[in-house]
This record gives sequence, structure tokens and C-alpha cells, in this order.
Amino acid sequence: MVKPEDPQALDNQLCFALYSTSLLMTKAYKPALAEVGLTYPQYLAMLALWEEDDVTVNTLGGRLYLDSGTLTPLLKRLETAGLITRERSSADERQVLIRLTREGRALKRKAAKVPEKAAIAAGLPVPELISLREKLKKLRAHLAA
Repeated sequence: MVKPEDPQALDNQLCFALYSTSLLMTKAYKPALAEVGLTYPQYLAMLALWEEDDVTVNTLGGRLYLDSGTLTPLLKRLETAGLITRERSSADERQVLIRLTREGRALKRKAAKVPEKAAIAAGLPVPELISLREKLKKLRAHLAA
């Protein structure tokens, strides 16, 4: 039995609540993402690219809170799948530009039901999910500052 006042109890750790919930949320997304042929990290990258296409790897990494060492293999797999292209910028060869292909843009329609399926899997009312998301975004902003 965990005592609420025990600051070192695992179940009293915010970090563990976030970590374990993130793992389970990712697992909840898995069936819907399998239908569109994406992993969860690939889905996040595609969401960002559907919002803003033709961006540098650094820009995409900043948006996703990922470093290039983590992002590059993910982008290679998306390129192999024919969803994006990667090419060096003619203005600055140190920069690699990421662009959606026609197939990558078309996948957005196919993935349109993913958020709804994940929300259903979460089992909470939509207003509660929205409130939780906004609180997490506020926490993220404070941690990033």
C-alpha cells in the first residue's frame, strides 16, 4: 500500500505517471496506426509535416522534441516507404529539407480516423481529454523554458 505522503513511492511520482501513461497511450494508437502503415513516432512526424511541409530536419526535430540522431533513422524509413523526400538545401548544404510526396500527402486522409480511435481507446469524455491535453501542454511549456 502506497502512502500518499511518501515522496519516493513510485506511484507518487509525476514522471512515472506521465511515462507509464505515455507507453499505454502509444499502445492504444498501435492498431489504428497499423491500418495506415505507420509507427507512432512516424505518425508524429507525419502530423507535423501535414501541418508544415518543406521543413529542415532541425525544424522538424524541434517541433517533435527529437534530436537528429533519433529523427534521421525515422525519416529514412518514411523516405523508403515513399512518404517523404530528403534533400540538401541549395542555399545551405548543411541543411536537409524534408518534403511530403504525393503519397505522403494522401496518407493524411487515410489517417483521419486515428485520433478518434485513440480517444475512444482512452475511455474518457472528450472534454476531459481536451482539459488533460491542455494541462500537459502547459507543463511541457514550463519544462521547455
